[in-house]
Amino acid sequence: MECHDASRVPKYMQYLEDQRQILKDAQSRRGQPVELTKSREEIINQFIHRYLAETTTPVDKNAIRTSFVPPAYPPSIAALGELKKIPIKDLTIETHHRGSYILLRAVTPAFRKTGIVTVVEDEEGDVLALQLYNQDRDLITDGRLVDGTIMLIKEPYLKVMGDGDCGLRVDHLSDIRFILEDDSMVPSIWRDESEVDRSANSWKTMGNDFYNDKDFRLAINCYSKALNRSTTAKEELTIRLNRAQAFLKTHQFDAALRDVERILFNDRSAEKALFRKAQALYYLQRFQECCDVYVDLCKAYPDNATAKSEFARAAARLAEQQTGKYPFKEMQDEATKLKPPHLDHATYVGPVEVRPSTHGRGLFTTQAVRAGDLLLCEKAFAYAFHEEGDMTNVSILVYADTDSMKVGTQAELNSLIVRKLHNNPSLIPTFNDLYHGSYMSVGVSEVDGSPVVDTYLAERVMSLNGFGCSVTSRTAHICRINADNGDLDTDNERFDSSGIWRLASYVNHCCYPNTYRAFIGDMMVLRATQDLPANTELKFWYRTPVDDGTAENVYQKYWGFQCDCAICHDVRKTGEAGLAKRRELMAASDSSMNYIANAYKSSFSLQEQTAAINMTEAAIAMIEQTYRRSPLEVPRLGICKTGLFLAEVHATHGRWRKAIGYAIRTLQSLGYVIEGWQIPYKKGRQLRVTRWGLAMDVLVRCWMILCCTYGEVAPELADHAEYYARMTYKICIGEDETFGDTYNRYCGRVDGMVVHSS
Repeated sequence: MECHDASRVPKYMQYLEDQRQILKDAQSRRGQPVELTKSREEIINQFIHRYLAETTTPVDKNAIRTSFVPPAYPPSIAALGELKKIPIKDLTIETHHRGSYILLRAVTPAFRKTGIVTVVEDEEGDVLALQLYNQDRDLITDGRLVDGTIMLIKEPYLKVMGDGDCGLRVDHLSDIRFILEDDSMVPSIWRDESEVDRSANSWKTMGNDFYNDKDFRLAINCYSKALNRSTTAKEELTIRLNRAQAFLKTHQFDAALRDVERILFNDRSAEKALFRKAQALYYLQRFQECCDVYVDLCKAYPDNATAKSEFARAAARLAEQQTGKYPFKEMQDEATKLKPPHLDHATYVGPVEVRPSTHGRGLFTTQAVRAGDLLLCEKAFAYAFHEEGDMTNVSILVYADTDSMKVGTQAELNSLIVRKLHNNPSLIPTFNDLYHGSYMSVGVSEVDGSPVVDTYLAERVMSLNGFGCSVTSRTAHICRINADNGDLDTDNERFDSSGIWRLASYVNHCCYPNTYRAFIGDMMVLRATQDLPANTELKFWYRTPVDDGTAENVYQKYWGFQCDCAICHDVRKTGEAGLAKRRELMAASDSSMNYIANAYKSSFSLQEQTAAINMTEAAIAMIEQTYRRSPLEVPRLGICKTGLFLAEVHATHGRWRKAIGYAIRTLQSLGYVIEGWQIPYKKGRQLRVTRWGLAMDVLVRCWMILCCTYGEVAPELADHAEYYARMTYKICIGEDETFGDTYNRYCGRVDGMVVHSS
């Protein structure tokens, strides 16, 4: 994932310097015993003051949280029976205490910064701060982590915190277990004897009360305690049904399946068990299995109206999964209204499959496809939403050991990934199979019946396979067009939502790709940008390509490879002198375009305007001379912006021939081969693309300028130009159902754009 690298951004550099010094000081104390220099009362009182300050101050949505990331360390893979208990006083600084576990109890409330912070004690009464990362946001609001909560940390890590004091830090969800009060591991001094004699029915009733209050995690705890008591078969069935429902509410679909399968083993037609099984399968996106269960359920219980309704929903998802037919316009509306834009739709895998590639593994066509064909429409595995003006999901990640910083939604995305894997371990194998560079996985997915989730493996997979994205490609397209027209402030720092799309992660990079990815909420739409034969490896760019030499090291820095596509290869062959000349000419062209734009808004004379246009036309000709190879071999990216601008200027002032010429020149500079575009028009001639070039969403405007211009001088060709505008829109926006809401050749603008703001 390309993110905001803040390592050399002045306003962020102090964070890095501060953490670098903290890490240096901490490393100098490595292995030293923990110093309990403050009394229990002092530590707790200091924390309470901080807790009150944090929880009574209104949330500042403009504040960006900071997280100091320690050097990567693996999760514990030791069975609990292999570990020995250790007290706080025997911990040593900056040490991962392999072979040990620590039993702790919270003695304060908790609050959330980047992580969740509380104070804990051991059986001897010694206290320390505890920092938990990647936990559910509601851990401290749903009653699971309160004063008195007991927890076990496997192979604990004691570190020096930002304030210089020592504290325990837990990054891996599988390294901590929250202990039920009736667990045999709870020491007698912490045991609540009043709970020992509670019956299964009493725990079930308490669980029901928690469930009705929407405290689903606490309800699960109560149902689990009930199942640990002696129960009748009927009581067990009810309790497991209730717990399965609570598991569904907390997105623990694997666990819900385990409970209902236990019931169905004894009673294959249990109505509620069948319904909850179908629901769990639905949310795991196993739609065929889900529908099969609904068939049995509706056959056995034909009067169950809810089952019929849910069956219809599952059948709609299965149809999407099998046919690739989606209500795209409805999806666009949903994506712009929902916050976060999690859409209830299935993944469609078109004529593509994963195969070995020269770059490890790649995604290949299984049959011939045409430009614009849908190859993949995939729902995100995980998706971190960023709303403009709200920084609560944006974090500064400071990596002092690698002297780097990242700013964006990556911390939130990583937390979402590890929580999803921890909740549903059936998903771990396919996720861990994604490319993770040189990071060495522990290779263990389960210990003591519980999943092992490596936070740092997830982070590495995310950074190499994740995508930054706008809420929809349509809104991003409209914003870019408005920005080009000076309607938006583009100086402010902007952040994206981000996500992981598992199958799309296999698509390798190329600056001159044959596919284009678009986003509609948490759905990625992948379409072919040209006609492709079967067995073609699909490629898309990881970042918008440039050919001015400024991106030479980007791919090596972020993804560990050097791009050797036709564009990058030609950039290296051009040499620094040629690239410097290209950059100089492009800067001069930008200045001329700005001058022209201002000239039309001000009282510049016609002679001055004409001179500026002539200068821009001369600049584009000189930029073309910096390219060594034909645009059929290497797209001339430096031409596109200027060519499109000149086409629009000439169209605006009725210079139709020049407008058409520069629009065609723009397309040709990106490798398009177009027939029948010339004027004057000869009857029967068709405008036709015989070779598709580099797809870019600005080309929708280019085709619409042609459409509107042909409407004046060759109406017979206007429909053809609009067809290609629609096709380009479909490729770059993901669908063409909203094309008419965005562009209309009769709207009065030379580019046909209807929507002027997002």
